[in-house]
Amino acid sequence: MSQQIQRHLVAEYFEGFRTSDHQRILATLTDDVQWVIHGHRITHGKAEFDAEIENPAFTGSPELDIERIHEDGPVVITTGEGHGTSVDHGPFRFAFNDLFTFRDGLIARVDSYVVPLP
Repeated sequence: MSQQIQRHLVAEYFEGFRTSDHQRILATLTDDVQWVIHGHRITHGKAEFDAEIENPAFTGSPELDIERIHEDGPVVITTGEGHGTSVDHGPFRFAFNDLFTFRDGLIARVDSYVVPLP
């Protein structure tokens, strides 16, 4: 798989989150996708992934700004910053790092690291 195709799928994934477009996100994933949100939870499969897209602890769609993208074979790594709104605590900022592992032309695993910012 070309790195250009992998970059395109990662861009589609993030655009789906920016607009809360579940189908756009799910179209980039394998059926058995794993999402490891380190320190929070692990989802298995598209149904669990879909349920986490709009976690009830948050409102609205996040703002996500990608700062860097690095590719190495079937892996794409992104870093960036975002803004979101927590139901309990209101607006917040965070830094993130997502590692996407590809298999058969789709994202098979996402490792997410999220750090709150002041």
